[in-house]
Amino acid sequence: MSTVDGHGPAAAARAVALDCAHDFQKVFADRFLAAYALGSLAHGGYAPAVSDIDLAVVITETRGGDTETVAQTCQTLGQRGALHRKLSVFWASLPALRRGHHDGRFPVIDRLDLAEQGVLLLGSEVAPQVAVPTADELLVDSAEFAVKVLATDEVTAELHRPRRLLADPVWFTKAVLFPVRFLYSNTMTMGRAATNDEAIAWYLAQPQAIATPLVRLAAQVRAGQPLDPAQAAPLLAAGLVHLYRRYVEDQTRRLGQAGAPAELVAALRQWRGQLGTSH
Repeated sequence: MSTVDGHGPAAAARAVALDCAHDFQKVFADRFLAAYALGSLAHGGYAPAVSDIDLAVVITETRGGDTETVAQTCQTLGQRGALHRKLSVFWASLPALRRGHHDGRFPVIDRLDLAEQGVLLLGSEVAPQVAVPTADELLVDSAEFAVKVLATDEVTAELHRPRRLLADPVWFTKAVLFPVRFLYSNTMTMGRAATNDEAIAWYLAQPQAIATPLVRLAAQVRAGQPLDPAQAAPLLAAGLVHLYRRYVEDQTRRLGQAGAPAELVAALRQWRGQLGTSH
């Protein structure tokens, strides 16, 4: 079992992750195998203002009612304080993860993170047994996430006429940096999970990059600068939809080259139409 050492915000967040891991060990009892820190707690770049506390829980098998059990455990843990409310749990059985599937909640990008960079908090070392996804799997998974979560009427309207994005720094940074991270991943990492910091640095160095003032502001807010609606509003109006158009066009082209399901490509093209040609 790994220990949680050091001081500062990242160490405090890792301590919370370990605390939560012990609760999931109790909940799953003899089915519990391991808990890992993922994301910025594993590979660096934890931003106290906006980062989640990503925890992977690996069990021997899943059973009916596990989804509700995980949700209830997270709700209970959230009552312990603000840091506990930042918890985001990914969970599945080891047999499924070995096959490159999930039977709980474990997106492909997070399976890659577990396999390559997960930091063991509690239990047995099982990450080397996890199937590493291919670049095409990551491409399709990110597109499916975009279609399911972002290509909705509500989110598309928010992209055009930001309201919540002007009031919530977490939403603001996630909304601006999502397309940046995946443009970087699609172009540069060849199937490796990208960090926000390296994606931002790469994007801002591109001579043809669009919405760079907006991306730069998102990086500053992620680093702890307060979100100023008066500063953010004109940058969102000038750049956010353009940034998403660029991402969707790039993603659609790459999906076609990868032979992705036609319905997924069609859904992205439909979303591109909803993003329009002007604000």
